[in-house]
Amino acid sequence: MILFPAIDLKEGRCVRLVQGDMAQATVFNDDPAAQAAAFEAQGFSWLHIVDLDGAFAGKPMNAAAVESILARTGLPLQLGGGIRDMKTVEGWLTRGVARVIIGTAAVRDPGFVREAARLFPGKVAVGIDARDGRVAVEGWARLSEMSAEDLGKRFEDAGVAAIVYTDIARDGILKGLNIEATLGLAHAVGIPVIASGGLASIDDVARLLEPDCAVLEGAITGRALYDGRLDPGEALALIAEKARSGADA
Repeated sequence: MILFPAIDLKEGRCVRLVQGDMAQATVFNDDPAAQAAAFEAQGFSWLHIVDLDGAFAGKPMNAAAVESILARTGLPLQLGGGIRDMKTVEGWLTRGVARVIIGTAAVRDPGFVREAARLFPGKVAVGIDARDGRVAVEGWARLSEMSAEDLGKRFEDAGVAAIVYTDIARDGILKGLNIEATLGLAHAVGIPVIASGGLASIDDVARLLEPDCAVLEGAITGRALYDGRLDPGEALALIAEKARSGADA
């Protein structure tokens, strides 16, 4: 299982939101590249980056911050927020982003996602952000009529590398992941699923290492890391121990 530390970018700074509300942004670091370097030093193997301003604007808005992160660390990163055309996809991948995450455009233009996945195998993920089972778009500002499972099934045979599934109601409030809904999606599609929204403690990491969660690719953690509720060393050691015991079994 991969544990992805999150860096959410707003106006060039590293912030965390509460349930996607831009008015409830807490700044945790004025230097996102320094934060990324700290995560690398702690032993993480991937980074999860979101251009929050870009998600609302429909185009990249924190390019300088993302480029500074790419220059500062050697970690692969997945990036979402404002990626709605092929030029943006190609631009980010050319600059060194390992995987782009397409959210709003996946609802409105599934053909674009399919074409991007065809052109860039293994480098395109779909972001499915849901509230009460309905997919949200435009930085979570609007709800569509589509269910998370229906959206996921649209890309079953498209070659999408992963689905990042976020339960908006739990995001940023440290109430634990919505394991039931995440596993429901993972079993409904053949695409690897990454859990997001609400990871609060080492207990949540332990839950993700239970046999029924083996279907998941990993999980994203944000606020719990920033406020010290989740010790990165403890979490990564637990994941490594589970991987060793599984290999020895």
